[in-house]
Amino acid sequence: MRSAQSGMNIPAISLLLPTRGRSELVIRLFKSIINTVNSLNNIEIILYVDDDDHNSHHLHSDVIHVIKIIGPSKSMGDYNRICFERSRGHIILLANDDMMMRTPGWDARLIELDNRFPDKVYLGYGDDLLKRKGLCTFPILSRRTCELLVEPYPSAYQGAFIDVHLFDIFKRLQHAGLDRTCYLNDVIFEHMHFRAGKAPADATYLRRGRFIDDPTFISLANTRSRAAQRLIDTIQGKSPVPFQSQHVIIQTPRQLSAAIIYFAKQFLFDHGLPFCWRWFLWCWFAGRLLAARGLLRPFVR
Repeated sequence: MRSAQSGMNIPAISLLLPTRGRSELVIRLFKSIINTVNSLNNIEIILYVDDDDHNSHHLHSDVIHVIKIIGPSKSMGDYNRICFERSRGHIILLANDDMMMRTPGWDARLIELDNRFPDKVYLGYGDDLLKRKGLCTFPILSRRTCELLVEPYPSAYQGAFIDVHLFDIFKRLQHAGLDRTCYLNDVIFEHMHFRAGKAPADATYLRRGRFIDDPTFISLANTRSRAAQRLIDTIQGKSPVPFQSQHVIIQTPRQLSAAIIYFAKQFLFDHGLPFCWRWFLWCWFAGRLLAARGLLRPFVR
């Protein structure tokens, strides 16, 4: 029988896990972790539960080391920031309550990934069986990378885009000739998302504004550029530039043609990114705008 981690040990991997109204999914996730890790001593879970979500306050594990935080409802960025501040592992996995670990020994694979880079600058992710290689749905960062980014999980994000935000930063490294994005295609963290037909559209899904974070992502482009430069400087053995997070959220123009032009200026002319990623962002945001205005059927992303 594997026992819970002693408080004297420092785990290798910290899973940041905000949850609301999904105690049964959290228990399912715990079971999938227990059934697949090589060593439970490698793992800790930092669980954030809203103070008014009384049905989730009982969540715990006699097998996995869980640090439970009960507090007020916050943005998704703040949830993860608070969880990160309480974590101890040198590998940080941004988890969801609607994920399941499918690959035996995935903890060893994450430790191998971390050991691959002496400077500890990387973005890893597994196969979520939904977006697959196309997006780091459950991003894996070293603690050192999180510290260099200063705000790896920006508080401004209410419920989405943190994965895209991190992916964009590492696309900038890729464009600079320093590709540190690592897709672990043999590590499956299945995303049991309702848009994949794997779950009902519950209250937690539906309470999130589908398009509320679009302007925030656009407004943080300069922050991502500066964050990428800090990582580049570190890889090249230089002192990182001072970090600044300055953004003013500008709402998308109401007129459709003006909005499309606005997206073109924001994305297509961002020369710190590979052109294929710029083109994708322009098309994606244009499609999201049409979906938000009821002119196009919403799509999976």
